[in-house]
Amino acid sequence: MIVLHALSDFIDCDLAVSDSSCSYWYEGRCLESGVGVVRRRHRLRLPRTSTSEAIAHGLMQQLAQNDCSSREGKMYGILLVELPNGEQRVLKAFSGLLNGCSVVEGWVPPIPGRDKVALEEARTLAQLDAIKQEILNLKQLTERQQYETLSEEFEQQLQVMSDRHRYCKHQRQEKRQQICNTLTPEALTIALEQLDEESRQQGIERRQLKRQQNAVLQPLKQLIAATDARISELKQQRKELSRQLQAQMHATYSLTNFSGRSLSLQQLMPGGSPTGTGDCCAPKLLHYAATHNLKPLAMAEFWWGASSVNQDKIQGEFYGACAERCQPLMGFLLSGLKPKPPAPRGEVTLPIIYEDEWLIAVNKPTGLLSVPGRYRDRQDSVLSRLRHLLADGMALISVHRLDQETSGILLLARDRQTHRQLSQQFQQRQVHKVYEALLSGTVTVNQGVIDLPLWGDPENRPYQKVDWQHGKPSLTHFQVMAREGDYTRVEFTPVTGRTHQLRVHAADRRGLGVTILGDRLYGCCVVTSRLHLHARELRFEHPQLNETIHLNVKTPF
Repeated sequence: MIVLHALSDFIDCDLAVSDSSCSYWYEGRCLESGVGVVRRRHRLRLPRTSTSEAIAHGLMQQLAQNDCSSREGKMYGILLVELPNGEQRVLKAFSGLLNGCSVVEGWVPPIPGRDKVALEEARTLAQLDAIKQEILNLKQLTERQQYETLSEEFEQQLQVMSDRHRYCKHQRQEKRQQICNTLTPEALTIALEQLDEESRQQGIERRQLKRQQNAVLQPLKQLIAATDARISELKQQRKELSRQLQAQMHATYSLTNFSGRSLSLQQLMPGGSPTGTGDCCAPKLLHYAATHNLKPLAMAEFWWGASSVNQDKIQGEFYGACAERCQPLMGFLLSGLKPKPPAPRGEVTLPIIYEDEWLIAVNKPTGLLSVPGRYRDRQDSVLSRLRHLLADGMALISVHRLDQETSGILLLARDRQTHRQLSQQFQQRQVHKVYEALLSGTVTVNQGVIDLPLWGDPENRPYQKVDWQHGKPSLTHFQVMAREGDYTRVEFTPVTGRTHQLRVHAADRRGLGVTILGDRLYGCCVVTSRLHLHARELRFEHPQLNETIHLNVKTPF
């Protein structure tokens, strides 16, 4: 089976990416020891480079031609490797199953071991499917709807009765006040007894309706409770069956690293591992490379197809090693590779364009975070790299941020006072910012102002939308620079600095109505290597030198 592919299958080798800048590191630490040597952990790293991303975009174009790939959302990955003769080739992998198959021509095979439990897996999957079907049937129990309908009817009857009784009670109170002053004592006693009897009868009426409600609803309620208990029991059975199968698979799944050592998933994660561990792209790719004497150069993983269940994965976006399944394996998988030395200061991956004793400005590449994210797989950023590279790096504070996929000028302060003074300028809109973008369509007007309120829906982060009720003001000036075939090059000058402001102002029909090229989050369908948005200029007052600093970098597209 052909698994190694030529670079030309994915990219034009004559136009191959010469700038192999890194936008993410797959990394882990491996424990090593030797005779007379204290055990120590080495940091091992494998980059996601612009070349590997270009190869991945080539694979996306191939997937886009297959309807099945678009319907079935999953992670895909490529690994750029070097053969013993120095030739470069490409491996590709998918997570889990592809169209129900684990072995597919042209793709890296699954981790060894699955075949050993294939019979047990088939039997367990059949049991799980039967349990799933029974749960679905129990959830569709007709008595559930019957209970809801009858319960609502009784509540309405009780409400009507309560309203009538309340009115009658009010009438009785008024009548009591009237007859107390007009009737003789004997007549008054008889009249008050009649009113009390009316009150008692209404109480009896209410209790009878309550008893009727209970007689009708209680059997249904008991049946539904028994059904729910059965569903809980089935879910527990399903969980236990899945756990047992997973334990069997993880005991047989065997991973090999670049030092030639093999361990089962059970040995690597003795405390237990989530379902699907070992079926992700990264372990498949690295295991195959290690067992076939292939040197890994760069790797890239991306999502393709329908959005994931919790909407946290977007088609065509790159993602790092998942924190639960892949990251705990990275140290072992990369063992045997030479530790990656720290990048030299000011290298092409993070060019410093201005520096003095108070602040520093860099030309951030696309795909790199401005500051570290919350989770382990999102720690690589401009701030974390500079903190690692510079002697005073730990004191650095980011003054503002750029989206991960936006490139351009990013400003950082070297002390808190400078940070506070620069932040004030941003907050008071005294900083002049200019962005350049390439839009995936034709803009008919030449210049203008976009003024739309933006709001980030907490249920659909990080997506922003125009919302006249909840949105915050956002203002952008724009100027068309050129029309290039089917595309339009635009200069944006934002006055405010809302999240995704320029991306929404470009894509929304009340703005320009044309998405920025490569902006898949806001509807661009063109497969391209990056988001074509670049922070080109930044002008501000230096808080210590009391002079205007005007920074300008070349647009890379």
